[in-house]
Amino acid sequence: MPTAPPAAPHRRGRSPIGHQEHRAHLRDQHVRAFAHMMLQLAGDGLEQWMNAVQASDLPEVHSFVAGLRRDFDSPKAGLTLPYSSAKVEGHVNRIKMLKRQMYGRATPDLLRKRVLLAD
Repeated sequence: MPTAPPAAPHRRGRSPIGHQEHRAHLRDQHVRAFAHMMLQLAGDGLEQWMNAVQASDLPEVHSFVAGLRRDFDSPKAGLTLPYSSAKVEGHVNRIKMLKRQMYGRATPDLLRKRVLLAD
């Protein structure tokens, strides 16, 4: 009587659910490490972090790292230097909001006055 073939071994000896949990945990570790670099302005560890991500089995994070590598100097400067464009971005966001609110309702002169006087 023929016997059933042995079950295919799971990757790294884990069950499929255990493997997914491991990947989720690893992804969380990488995301938290990147967030730490952002908050602490620790851009000196960016290259090491990118190498660790590339060594892991997380294609969704590999895509992010590939984008960072395309223009490495900008993300490294953003994670290292104390300068921020947040104030400018806030003003741009406010002006866009005013423009959306007034679309089709007023002339450019009124929009200009509202942008300059609104604060």
